[in-house]
Amino acid sequence: MSEELFKAMAQSIIDGDSEEADRLARLAIEQGIDPLEAINKGFVVGVNHVGNEFSCGNAFLPELVMAGEAMKAAVAALEPEMARRGTAREVLGKVVLATIHGDIHDIGKTLVGTMLSAAGFQVFDLGVDVPVETIVQKAREVGADIVGVSALLTTTMVRQRDVVEALDDLGMRPKVKIMVGGAPVTREWVQEIGADGYSEDAIGAVQVARRLVSDARATSAA
Repeated sequence: MSEELFKAMAQSIIDGDSEEADRLARLAIEQGIDPLEAINKGFVVGVNHVGNEFSCGNAFLPELVMAGEAMKAAVAALEPEMARRGTAREVLGKVVLATIHGDIHDIGKTLVGTMLSAAGFQVFDLGVDVPVETIVQKAREVGADIVGVSALLTTTMVRQRDVVEALDDLGMRPKVKIMVGGAPVTREWVQEIGADGYSEDAIGAVQVARRLVSDARATSAA
């Protein structure tokens, strides 16, 4: 019976059906299924499928957004039961996200945040038009592994460099990895400002974040 439920959970994410994802999450709780199992064997399977389809060009941004929203609905429904059981998902790392000061573009950053949350990262989304000092302060406060800074304008993109320099000045690098994103951002820009990674889309951002965290942990263990 659980296997059928897990398949339905994955399908609700693939369909981007938040109501169905919420209903199935509550059904899992009623049936006494471990909420972590529901996430990992059910809903995450759907997220991964949509991500793969998007990477191959078989799914598009609206599907990705809807899948992300459905995943959020499922996790929100399961969270009280996780708290009651005293279980928590393994946190892959802590990520502070923001659209830089002067820029109010939100969709790409929000989608990256949703996908990182779905993958198991703890995300602190500071919103848009965020000053450099606020980003750095939050990274220090939560002990961030990654800071992600988005900019959609070439005029605001230059402030991504300010974030790198501010974290450098405080001696928080290289422990805190920096990802930058947005339409004008290129690999050359990432290298020029001394950031650690970037991705053209939300699914790629999850892969980059995973790599940066595992690289950092391997370095500190060495």
